[in-house]
Amino acid sequence: MDVNPVSQGRISYREGKSQRKGDVVYWMQQSQRVWRNPAFEFSKHLATISSTPFWVLFALMADAPEANGRHYRFMIQGLFECAQALRKKGIGMFLGIGNPAEIMGRLQDQISILVMDKGYLNWQRDLRKGVKAALPAHEIYEVEADVHIPVEVVSSKEEYAAATLRPKILKILPYDLISGDASIETSGLPPTWNKTIPGLINMAGIANEAELWKLTVESIKPDDSVPPGHFIGGYSQAKKRLDVFLRDRIHGYAEFRNHPGMQHFSDLSPYLHFGQISPSEISLRALDQFDARPEQMSDLIKSKGNHEPGYRDLAAFLEELIVRRELSCNFCHYNHAYDEFQSLPSWAKTTLYDHLADPRPHEYSLDRLENAQTDDHYWNLAQREMLVTGKMNNYMRMYWGKKLIEWLPDPELSYRLMLWLNNKYELDGRDPNAYAGVAWCFGKHDRPWQSRPVFGSVRYMNKAGLDRKFDMNIYAQKIEELYDD
Repeated sequence: MDVNPVSQGRISYREGKSQRKGDVVYWMQQSQRVWRNPAFEFSKHLATISSTPFWVLFALMADAPEANGRHYRFMIQGLFECAQALRKKGIGMFLGIGNPAEIMGRLQDQISILVMDKGYLNWQRDLRKGVKAALPAHEIYEVEADVHIPVEVVSSKEEYAAATLRPKILKILPYDLISGDASIETSGLPPTWNKTIPGLINMAGIANEAELWKLTVESIKPDDSVPPGHFIGGYSQAKKRLDVFLRDRIHGYAEFRNHPGMQHFSDLSPYLHFGQISPSEISLRALDQFDARPEQMSDLIKSKGNHEPGYRDLAAFLEELIVRRELSCNFCHYNHAYDEFQSLPSWAKTTLYDHLADPRPHEYSLDRLENAQTDDHYWNLAQREMLVTGKMNNYMRMYWGKKLIEWLPDPELSYRLMLWLNNKYELDGRDPNAYAGVAWCFGKHDRPWQSRPVFGSVRYMNKAGLDRKFDMNIYAQKIEELYDD
């Protein structure tokens, strides 16, 4: 008998068993991959034990919040790779155009069991509620596939900071993290790649990525005001970046990861945002690089300052990938005002408004900000990096956000504008990490500091701090080279 490969803590389901005839369908939306995807694996398990045909569905929506051509193109590159991989294994991947609930409503006679992955944002929750309502008599499962440990397994509440979440995570790691490769196994399942489903596009019939992009443009007409960045989407591209990081960049990560001009970063956040690579695969690969075992993860993170240089780098990376990233998921899961100023702690809101009347050193129009035309050279460099590549150095993103607080007349306006710029241009925007990162600029997951104008007791950053910590000429040269390419 086939054994369920996914821990029960990742799975939630609607009570009752479906008596309907039909197929097992994995509605892939957040976790856009078939490699190390617990939602995909659980779908296969259900299909195997019920001897039922199994296929994958993706809903292509024109109204995904704040998505534009840059985001859609990156996503399409990954989806085409998924479809190709599934086709080789005989499993069908189908594209529906429009709202998932409406698509599911039309497909209800084709579906016996639906498996969906989990998203932490409000609009993602609403999509899943709509799908459940559209399939009231169906067996529906939701599988949490994009975190090391399911959010509610770690904590039953919104955590104050990394310091309160970390010990809860360390008690549970490595959870269900298992070794092994990321190959796709579908033996024993009937082929569905050549299936015809009314109202859906069989992606096996799409010859190449350009054809899929053309179909996307014709079907949903994405906003093309933002050109493609420097990143190519897809699992294979994520693996290449991971290979480069582990070979060349992780050594020195603990000391130099914040240096804007040095290359000690993974560049994996766009791929994690679209679910194109599993965070568990990343951590397992990192452990293997240092001949460490999953059972060592908690100790590595807990005592990161007491290790040999290589282990310090590994520990610092695991801290960012697991504790910090999953703190963001905790924030968005439990605080549904994550995209609003009101999500901030009371002390931060109070101190920012206590200093509302403080004079601002500069006033810039939206046009000047968006086009990187301020009097702050370093801020302009960071904005240009985001405009051109689709990603900004993490430390510079903090500085970038702090300056917007300093320049704009109202902290709530700063909050909205910061999110708008970030979500418009960043490939890893519109993500729990992005919302938590913006909120951090305003005091979330932080503590009060010495009071100063405009910021009150919210942490302040300035140009002198960048010059003191880093050789900013390296960063400036790097950004200038982007424009020479």
